[in-house]
Amino acid sequence: MRISTRDPKIIPDLFKNLYMPKKDSHKGDNGKVLIIGGSKLFHSASIWGAEMASHIVDMVHYSSTKENNGILTSIKKKFLNGIVIQRKDIPKYIEEDDCVLIGLGMVRGKKIKPKENINFKDILNTKNESNFTRGLVYYMISDFPNKKYVFDAGALQMMDKEWLLKLTTKPILTPHAIEFETLFGIKIKDEKESKKIEIIKNTSKKFRCVILFKSVSDIISDGVKTYIISGGNAGLAKGGSGDVLASLSCSFYTRNDALFSAVLSSYLIKKTADELFLKQGYWYNISNLVDSIPYVLNKRI
Repeated sequence: MRISTRDPKIIPDLFKNLYMPKKDSHKGDNGKVLIIGGSKLFHSASIWGAEMASHIVDMVHYSSTKENNGILTSIKKKFLNGIVIQRKDIPKYIEEDDCVLIGLGMVRGKKIKPKENINFKDILNTKNESNFTRGLVYYMISDFPNKKYVFDAGALQMMDKEWLLKLTTKPILTPHAIEFETLFGIKIKDEKESKKIEIIKNTSKKFRCVILFKSVSDIISDGVKTYIISGGNAGLAKGGSGDVLASLSCSFYTRNDALFSAVLSSYLIKKTADELFLKQGYWYNISNLVDSIPYVLNKRI
């Protein structure tokens, strides 16, 4: 199915199944997410993700490097609904929260074989950041296979595709062409759209996941249904738009199904880019995107 942000007819059908908070809601009823990301090299990616999620769900728990935790704590005036947690408490919040997003701003490196019975304390003591990412993803999948996950960026580049088959709940993956090739070993960048659709559909079916393939037109599939989302503009090429997209997917996934969450997130970020373009041309940044998405969403529900 093809969906264009410039087609007004699609709006009612796309948004009619969106979970809406009830008037008598209590804190946590409308979703809790854990965001794990950041590194000594990349600071902003996971913070953008945390800020985006705080608009959608009731609670955001955030874990990163000490440097990133310090930065986020210093901007708490913007991040009102979030709690910065220590890495040692990650297992507690994986268990508590509805959906976990990992990978934003996490670095890649040489893959090492993880231990079969990996100990979380050993992961915490890992000095190499890419090895920490790989070990943590393996631990999460092995010890919490029924959890809702969104894997992005560094997580996609440091995990093995076979690990996905351990999961009993369908995850969302948000790769661009290079991340897709790194994880699945399939070159896709220069293929025609019809071939890309075939590859993504077959891959998502084989590995029991939802793939949100980021491109000029996003391709999203769960192996059965496939959507092509067109819209947006070159302003989305700025670093950080993918982090916002992954965060939206995670936030919606707390109370909606995986495929719908990915489709809605893709549509919403492209539609917001369309509206920002009318005001600012290409000259908007990721903070503009984060601030504008709630208004665009509210106009359509």
